[in-house]
Amino acid sequence: MTQQLLKIGELAAQTGSSVETIRYYEQQNLLPQPARSAGNYRLYGDTHVKRLQFIRHCRSLDMTLDEIRTLLNFRDTPEENCAGVNTLLDKHIGHVADRIRELQALEGQLQDLRSRCLTVQSTQACGILQGLADIDDASPKNLGSHDGSCH
Repeated sequence: MTQQLLKIGELAAQTGSSVETIRYYEQQNLLPQPARSAGNYRLYGDTHVKRLQFIRHCRSLDMTLDEIRTLLNFRDTPEENCAGVNTLLDKHIGHVADRIRELQALEGQLQDLRSRCLTVQSTQACGILQGLADIDDASPKNLGSHDGSCH
């Protein structure tokens, strides 16, 4: 059975990727170089489709290209054990947990900043704009010191 070969635009459409992204992944050696047609068009097969879908799934989980490269190396050596995969995922879970904490702190800072201006007034009197401009108030501990009105 012959596999269907796709041009880069067809691969992009089938996988929900952009042509630029596919080319970038090729440059980063995440995707193998495709065959070329007589007219020098890139021709992609099922292997490229599956690999690109794998990469896109990893990216949707916020994995870095280095993490994906490592996972692809494991995937390309199916006889190896998966201890390294487990370790990589455990580290990524820790990174995500750290990022969640950072985003929660950011949310608190933004809520504190938002509470500086509870009434509509002139932008000159806006506590949010004043808080953003005041370098001394930029730390999280000072963003909460306000009276709730635009001052």
